[in-house]
Amino acid sequence: MLGLQDSRDFRLNRCCGSCHSLLPVDVYRSILVFWFDSVFAMQKKIRHRTHHLHGARVYLSGPMDFVASRADERNEGWRNRVSRFLTSFGTTVFDPWSKPLVRGFSKYGLQGGETRDFHGAWTFRRGPQGAAARARCSQKFWEVLHIDLRMVDTSDFVIAYCPTNIYSVGTPHEIIVCRQQRKPVLFVSPPVTYPMLARLREHSRKDPVAMRLLDQMEAGVPIKPNPKGVPSRWYVPLIGGEHFFDGFGFRYYQKRFSWKPGRLDFLEASRRLENPLLPFLEKLDRRIPKEWDDRLKRFIPNDDWLLWDL
Repeated sequence: MLGLQDSRDFRLNRCCGSCHSLLPVDVYRSILVFWFDSVFAMQKKIRHRTHHLHGARVYLSGPMDFVASRADERNEGWRNRVSRFLTSFGTTVFDPWSKPLVRGFSKYGLQGGETRDFHGAWTFRRGPQGAAARARCSQKFWEVLHIDLRMVDTSDFVIAYCPTNIYSVGTPHEIIVCRQQRKPVLFVSPPVTYPMLARLREHSRKDPVAMRLLDQMEAGVPIKPNPKGVPSRWYVPLIGGEHFFDGFGFRYYQKRFSWKPGRLDFLEASRRLENPLLPFLEKLDRRIPKEWDDRLKRFIPNDDWLLWDL
């Protein structure tokens, strides 16, 4: 009877033909393992060379507190679609609505009902009671601020959605932190229009009281249309001219990802996008973007795009 090791040697020798007992089985096994490891490492290196988004880390920045509905923004907002698009390229996405777990700190900085709690606890009152209330507010929100900025720190670049009609403080903070580290920010500034306001004006044009109230409301809010989506001038030198986008371009990928038509599509359906974000990201996966040098009057390599080849 052949032993187990003898049986393996017999099978190997039979398969190897003329290689009878030239080398022990363990040596053949080591050679095969080395060969497979080498092939895998080569494929991995090639994949990293040709797919820049594979393994990259992206943070999604944008208004969260003063949106029309936090629940809708969380469940159906732009971050859901952009996350799905990026993960299809093997990208790690940091979404402040769905923060990663922190080792040793259970539920650290997780978003929930803290905005409602914050508004209820806030006070401008002077004295020990007011100071204690503000300290509790600060301490409670510190975790959110801390983990969001840490996600910016560990990202390779940031995507920021910045409509000019929504008040936001965290988004500019995250943009500035990212740019101080010389990392790219892809800045989406959509057109801002109020078609319902125009229809309300048309409906009320024979009512002078209603028209006066509308004028006062527009002046007091204020309601400022921005049909071209022109960003704040401060952002232009901060971001860099080649990283501004007038929309996402969801309609170009709606069939691929089976996205159901909704509010996001309605906002982009009535206009032609000059520079949508998602096609830019698809090209980025294959080619690192360049920047415009106005002195040389040509595009040059942009060394803000430092994506590690690990």
